This record gives sequence, structure tokens and C-alpha cells, in this order.
Amino acid sequence: MEYFKSGLKSVLGAPQDAQQPTAAETIEKLVDRVQTSTLLEDRRDACRALKALSTKFRLEIGSHAMDALIRVLECDKTDNEILSYALESICNVINGPRDDESPDYVYGSGDDNGLQFTEIFIKRTENVALLLELIEEFEFKVRWPIVRLLSGLLSHKPKDLQECILVSPMGVSRLMDLLSDTREIIRNDTLLLLEHLTKSNANIQKIVAFENGFDKLLHVISDEGYSDGGVIVGDCLRVMLTLLKNNTSNQTFFKEGSYIKHLAPFFDLQDSSERGWTQQKAVNTLIMLQIVRVLVSPNNPQQVTVSAQKAMYQCGLLEQLCSILMASGVPADVLTETINTVAELIRGNHSNQEYFSTVCAPTSPPKPAIVVLLMSMVNDKQPFSLRCSVLYCFQCFLFRNELGQAQIVQTLLPSTADVNTVTVGQLLCGGLFSMDTVSNWFAAVALSHSLVDNPTQKEQLLRVQLATSVGNPAISLINQCAIMLQQGGKLQTRLGLLMLMSTWLANCTIAVMQFLSIPTNIPFLTSQVNLAEGDEHEDLVQGICAFLLGICIEFNDNSQPSFTKEDLCQLIVKRIGLETFLDKLVAVTKNENYSRAAQNPHLRFKQAPEVLFDYEFCRLFKSLEGTVIKAVQPKPKLLNGPESSMTPEQQELLRQYKDLIREQDQQLHELKTELTDLKSQYELSKSQVDDMSSTIQQLKDQNALFKAQRLNKNLEQSESNGDVIQLQQEIEFLKVQLSQKQLEINAKNEEITQKGSVDSSIESQIPSENNEKMEERQRQVLELQTQLEKSRSEITSLKEELKESQEKIHTLSSSQKSITTLEEENMHLREERDSLTEQLNAAKKEQEDILILLTEQSDQISEYKRRLRGLGQTVEDDDDDSLNDESDDLGNDLNDLKDELADEKNEITNEKND
Repeated sequence: MEYFKSGLKSVLGAPQDAQQPTAAETIEKLVDRVQTSTLLEDRRDACRALKALSTKFRLEIGSHAMDALIRVLECDKTDNEILSYALESICNVINGPRDDESPDYVYGSGDDNGLQFTEIFIKRTENVALLLELIEEFEFKVRWPIVRLLSGLLSHKPKDLQECILVSPMGVSRLMDLLSDTREIIRNDTLLLLEHLTKSNANIQKIVAFENGFDKLLHVISDEGYSDGGVIVGDCLRVMLTLLKNNTSNQTFFKEGSYIKHLAPFFDLQDSSERGWTQQKAVNTLIMLQIVRVLVSPNNPQQVTVSAQKAMYQCGLLEQLCSILMASGVPADVLTETINTVAELIRGNHSNQEYFSTVCAPTSPPKPAIVVLLMSMVNDKQPFSLRCSVLYCFQCFLFRNELGQAQIVQTLLPSTADVNTVTVGQLLCGGLFSMDTVSNWFAAVALSHSLVDNPTQKEQLLRVQLATSVGNPAISLINQCAIMLQQGGKLQTRLGLLMLMSTWLANCTIAVMQFLSIPTNIPFLTSQVNLAEGDEHEDLVQGICAFLLGICIEFNDNSQPSFTKEDLCQLIVKRIGLETFLDKLVAVTKNENYSRAAQNPHLRFKQAPEVLFDYEFCRLFKSLEGTVIKAVQPKPKLLNGPESSMTPEQQELLRQYKDLIREQDQQLHELKTELTDLKSQYELSKSQVDDMSSTIQQLKDQNALFKAQRLNKNLEQSESNGDVIQLQQEIEFLKVQLSQKQLEINAKNEEITQKGSVDSSIESQIPSENNEKMEERQRQVLELQTQLEKSRSEITSLKEELKESQEKIHTLSSSQKSITTLEEENMHLREERDSLTEQLNAAKKEQEDILILLTEQSDQISEYKRRLRGLGQTVEDDDDDSLNDESDDLGNDLNDLKDELADEKNEITNEKND
């Protein structure tokens, strides 16, 4: 020990001279001590020294001592202290020095040495399995270093470590058990470990969910005080978010496990206005809102989203979120995310949309929540992200909601309502004609959503009249929008108006004809499309103008003589050029902003200049682009008319052809209608198939879990079969011993027979050989007595062994009742027991025969004594008494043996009856 202390002093900064070893030499000697010392105390002292050196000489410890430390983990599992030193040393090598004071500290971040040592450590998957095995040790100084070590390994090689944990039996289960640890530091570090472990690995996410992960996380959240909890609540929520995001199986499990109702207490924020919103509380609430949005995301399978929306409405979660929506003092970022969450909760769900339309703000008089939100949307003083969220909420409220669309349009029509009441229509018109270009875009897009897939409301909107200056007549909304569009303005204003007009005119002939009745509209669109190529954004305006012009051609009934289909097509060919027109149209779909907006209905704009396209408009453009291109193609026309040179027969034939074409056109229209229905059925079937696929995947996961459990049962069964085989071997051994005893008993019988023949010859030899024969008889009786005692002890031991075998068989039978093969084994054991019973009965009979022979011998000895006395020979009483006593003892022993054999027979008979 003095040698190593001197080595440590030299390494830790003591004055050095030429004879003192270097750090590498000291570490090598310590490693040799760990590997070769036979005393645990010596190995423990060497590991303690390596731990002290690992913080300063990390590279040397990792290079020379890693294998030795891993060997300690394998061989010295029973000593927690040496395990602690070895784990701390490896932890320092992998993670580097721990900086507890830094709030942003991450295990092993930006460390090349840690990456290299991690590769060395996890190269053998047995090392990770060893850590997962040792983590079951409750000792703090063993469990906590393992959690830190796994976190460090995960930071360097996440995918490799995930695979190692997956292949380790019960690996994830052991980590989940740590969440129940009463020591907070272990539980908290485990949460961080699980957060990184479950990222980008759906299999681990599913295993964590099936290991009651949601129960344990919600329990921690509840204990910490829900949203008022600290960073631990945030860690739990981040783990839950990782488990649910992009994992349909876990989302279904979360809903079917009735976990949604446990989210409601988190949003009970009645005291928040009094206590205020701390930064951590806002962070926790934002993460929980993200979890709710993951469950009701439009990107999920329809069945999953609808069921989650229904469950959240039933448990009161939607009501709580609407209360937060209308509350005061809520931070802007929390309010924005709450609006987005409410939007996705009501999207496409009629009952939730109906409830949202009844929500009112706590004002005097009460105002509908939709009105309050739209007031924020058209107010340029509000945060941009908040305005985007309000528009998204308004869009979701109108999504597949014809009643809601009708209510919005109704507020724009003339009515007798109180003029002092602010309506949705007034707010939208105010935003549409304001000086703020973003408000123009928001209002135009919001108004267009009240017309999506609703021809009735498109016709109703044509009735809207706007009051101008005093004394001037009212002007229609479509005319006012056309005037604003022709006046120019900023890019977002023009794009918003063009998208509104395109949505309005599409699939509505009446609106198209009213638009064409304004003489300046077609020349304006033609001039815009015919402009020379400008910047990227101007090309978008020109492309949408071309799209609007194509809509006017496709849905034109030729009731306007100045702008029939044929006239508009000729105008495009002569004034614009068909190729130029098509290029302008195709340029829209190639724009990056169009592609981004077409991916998701949620408005993901980070700043105002990005506000260009709307999701529903992109969907409309994609569906009608091919139709517009086909509509503008020129049709051949004869100069003198097709019927000028035809005979009456030819004209009649032409009429028949026209009738046939008209009939085929009608059939084609019916087929198109049928195709539309089939498409809708296909979409529904596709959604059902997706839902079934998710269900099948979930069943596959459960099947895999059951297979693992079955494998464990098979292992237990194989162990039980091994016990049966061992019992069979023991029974065979007992049978061999019993056979040997049978042979010995037969030998004794032969000896007794021989002794009987010798007794018959004694009479002829009296009195010359009486004394010698008496001594011989006495010696033989003693030998028989000794052999009987030995036989009795052996039978007793056989009896005990048989009882033990029966107990083992009984235990094995009770634990494996479901295995039919065991019943067959039990039947064989019973047959062998019956065979043993028969052999014991035979042994009993033979013992009784021995007893009879001994009794006869005792009688003969008494007769010999009587004859000796009659012949005048002297027989001592002590000898007589001793012989009598020995004979009596021998008789008593034989009687006891007889009783024991009888009891044993009764026990075997009872067991046989059972």
C-alpha cells in the first residue's frame, strides 16, 4: 500500500524526482493490482485510486484500465463499494468531468475521446447488458453512476445503444422501474435518459408505453403539481411528447387506456391570474398543449383524430382550453398555442364546432369567442404569430361545417340586427379594405374559407352590398374586390384577393357570369398575364391571374355575348399566346412557398413577408389546373359552318350523331358523378385501411410482447423438465439401492438357513461342543442385530428420500398444472411408487421371516440350555440373562421395525389413494 500511496502522490502533484513513476506507469501498476490481486480489499483500494485518477488522467485510464474495470463489474458484483469505484471511473472516462454548476451541461457533449471510448465499450453488447443487470441493485452509489453512464453512452452513440438495449431481455423494463425510485436525483436523471432513448425509435417507444410508461409519467406529474411543477414536469412531458409524436400505435393506446381524461387537471388554471405565470409554468403548459395537438393532428389517421376529439370533449378538456382562450393575463405564446390547439380540436368535428360557436368572452355584453378572436386577427398591433393562429382557428371552425359557413355569410347580408353589435362580417370587411396588407390577406383568406365546397354560399355572397360614400349607390362585394384588385397595391393584398376570387368563382357559373359582367375584369386579367416576366413574386400574381381567367372559361355558360368561351380562348391565343399562358400557370406550382403551404393546413409562417399562399387554395389549384389547361385549348371551326354543304340525309345522320354524343355525354357525366362517389368511398376505405394497419401493427407489437413472455415461460418449463429428469434419476438410484438391500436380505436368509442346519447337528455334539456353539450363536445374534440396525437406518433414509421426492413432485405438479406432459410424468412416478411399495412389502415379509427364525433360534437356545443343565453342565445366569436381554432387545427391535414398515405401508397406501 505504501508503494501505491507514493505513486498517487507523484501523480497528484507531489514533488517529483527521477525515481518517481509517471502517471502511466502508476496506472499500469494499479491495473495489474486489480487484475492479479486475490484479496478483495486490495482490488478495492486499486479501484479507488483509479477513480481518483480518472478525473485528471482520463485518456490514460480509458486506454489502460477499461478492460480491467469492466472485469471488476463482472466478477465483483457482490461488493457495492468496488462496483461504485469502477462505475465512477468508467463514467468519468466516457462523460468527462461533470460540471454540475452549468445548467446546460450535457453528458459527453462535443467530446471526441468520449466517442472513441463509447465505441470501445458498446462494441461488446454484453457490457450494456451487464449495466442493465447491475441497475437492479438498489444501492445509490451503484444505481446512479449506471444511469449517468448510460446517458453518456447515449449522447455519443444513440442508435447503437438503442439497439443494445432492445436486444437485452427486460432492458427497457428495468429502466422504467427507476421512475419509481424514491430518490429524486435518480428519477430525474432517468427521465432525461428516457427522453433521449425514445427519440427516433418507434420500437422502444412502444415498449415504454406497454410498460406502463404513461401511468408512471402522469403519476410523477401529479405528484409535482401539474403545471405549477418545476423542470421535472417539463421532463415528463417531453418524454410523453416523444412517445406520442408520429407513433399512431401509442396514440391509440393512449386513447384506449383512458389517459386523455388525466390531462384535464393540468389545465385547471383558475388560480393562475392570482399567482401569475412563471416562466417554467408557461413552458410546461406549452409542452402539454403540444401533446394535445399530437393526439388530434390533421396528419393522423382520421379515426384516431376523431376518437381523440370526442374523448377530449367528453372529459371537459375542450371547455378548459376555451376558458384559457378567453381568460386574461395569459402569456402571448401560451395563448397562441392554445388557439392552435383549440383549432385542431374542433377541425372537422361538428359537435366540437357547435360547442365552440357558443363560447362567449366574459365581457358586458358577452361577445362570441369567434368575434373576439377575429378582432385580434385584423389588429396589426397584435403579435404576428397570434394573428396566424386565429386565422387557423377560424379555418378549422369552417372546415366541413356548412352551417358555420352559412352563419358567417349571413352576417354579411342585410339584417335588422343591432347596428352597435360587431359581427364577423363587419370585421372581415374591415380587414379586407384596411390599409394593413397582412390584414387584407388574412380577411380575404378567412372569407374564402366560408365558401370552400359550398356553392350555395357562393351564390349568397353575390347578394352582399357595400355602402360607399354618402349619396352614392351601394356596390356589390365582387365589384369592390375587382376594383381593389385593379388598383394594384402590395403583393399580399393582390394575392389574397385573387385567391378569394378564384375560390368564389370555381364551380359557380352564376358568380362567373357576374364577374364577366364587369367589363374591365377580363382586360385586366389579360394584361396581367401578358406582362413581361418580373421577379418571383410578380410571376405568382400573373400565374394566379391566368388561373382565374381559366376558371372564367371552364365555368362559362356563354350568357355574356362579349365573353363566351370561344371568345376568351381566342383572346388568350391572340393576345397572350397559349404557350405563355401555360408557362405562367405552371410557374405557380414550382414556387417554394406554394409547395410549403400545400403540405399542411397549419399556417407555419415565421414572419409577415412569408404570408403568400393558403392551404385550401393550393388544394383548389391542384384540382383544377388540368381542367383549366384543357379548357383553353383551341377548338377547330369550319369557315362556312359544318352543315353548309351537307345533304338532308347527311344532316339527319349528323343529328343522330349529335343525339348519340349528347346521350354519351350524359352517361359520361353520370360516370363522373359515380367516379366522384367511388373516390370518396376509396378515401374512406383508405382511411379505414390505414386505421386497420395501425391496429394490426399494434397487435403485432402485442404479439411480440406475448412471444417474449412465452419464451420466458418455455425457459421456466425447460427448468421444470430438468427437475423432473433429476427426480427420475434419483428414483432410479433409489431402485438400485433397494435392489441391493434385497440381495443383502436374501443373503441373510441363506445364512439363517445354513444356521438352521447347523443347529440340527448340535444335538449330536452335546456336550462336547456346547460352550463353543453357545459363543458362536451369541456372536451371530450380535451380528444379525447390527445388520438389522443398519437395515433399519437405511430404510429410514430411503423413506426420507422418498418423502423429499414426493414433495418435489407435488411442488412441480402444483406449479405446472397447465402442462399435460407433467401429468404423464406423474403417472409414471405413481407406477414407480407402486413398484416401490410392492418391494417394501416384500422386504417386510422377509423381515417377518427373519423375526420368526430369530424367535425359533431363541427357543432352540433355551432348549439347549435346559438340556445342558439336565446333563449336569453349569450355565451362568448372567449369560442367560444377557442372552435373554439381547434376544428380547432383538425382538423389540424387530417389532419396532415391523411397526415402522406397517406405518410406511399405510402412508404409501394413502398417497396412492390421493
